[in-house]
Amino acid sequence: MSRPKSDYTPPTRSGVSPSTVALPSGPWATVLDFLSERIPAVSRADWAERIRQGEVLDLQGQPVPPDAPYRPQTKLYYWRALPFEHPVPFDETVVFQDDFLVIADKPHFLPVTPKGRYLQETLLVRLKRKLGIDTLVPMHRIDRETAGLVAFTIQPHTRHAYQALFRDKAVRKTYEAIAPWRADLSLPLVYRSRLAESERFMAMHEVEGEPNAETAIELIDRRGHWGHYRLLPVTGQKHQLRAHLNALGIPILHDQIYPELRPALPPDMAPDFRHPLQLLARTLAFTDPVTGQERVFESPRRLSLDIIDTRVD
Repeated sequence: MSRPKSDYTPPTRSGVSPSTVALPSGPWATVLDFLSERIPAVSRADWAERIRQGEVLDLQGQPVPPDAPYRPQTKLYYWRALPFEHPVPFDETVVFQDDFLVIADKPHFLPVTPKGRYLQETLLVRLKRKLGIDTLVPMHRIDRETAGLVAFTIQPHTRHAYQALFRDKAVRKTYEAIAPWRADLSLPLVYRSRLAESERFMAMHEVEGEPNAETAIELIDRRGHWGHYRLLPVTGQKHQLRAHLNALGIPILHDQIYPELRPALPPDMAPDFRHPLQLLARTLAFTDPVTGQERVFESPRRLSLDIIDTRVD
């Protein structure tokens, strides 16, 4: 006999949306047995404590008792938690907000969404706590190391229309970067290549085949060995701007992945915030699919050649 469905929607807690886990048919005697085996990133003792504190709910939103028997073909809700996070000592700002959109300006080092060792210290969770909007969903992503504009939708019924703007390449994006200057590189230019995941952790690399990444590159200013560049990506491949500038022999200043991956710090060591990647998501522009208005947003942040030693050796 099928179990009745529930319209219960768990609330967010401290800006964190609940995770849902489906219970398939299987040999587990208790809910604790199942969670301990299927989600081993959390120890059995920690799962037992979470259940004891009422932090695991059934399909009707009721806390699961410590000795709850396993019942397949239903669902459980729980909230992800981390024992400790290193604070990111920089603040986000809200550039624009209406009934449908939030446009936020993200600092360097702050991830957009929870992943791995980042949960509370993410842009999405910070904004949910600050604005009290549980339905916030990002329209797109930028790297943790990159600063600048990120767009979020508010209303579930208009989410698809806004996210389709990025899928259909209908958003005009402008980035800026500080990177080496090459006298033999004729600018402006449009650079196209095919990017794919490499065997090197996190990195993308260029491969043979039809281009899937396109970036227009302009020089804004130059001092000594360094240039201030404007980047206009047509496509949105992972690490596209970082990979393209690296392929041109001008890797972005303070890039920890290109041209070489620098060793990651141990999880218990605080990040080094002194040298942010010099890449900024400066503007977003598009025709609003709901209101029909022309939207143009600009980050209040600035990159400057003044931050580096530009003397010629």
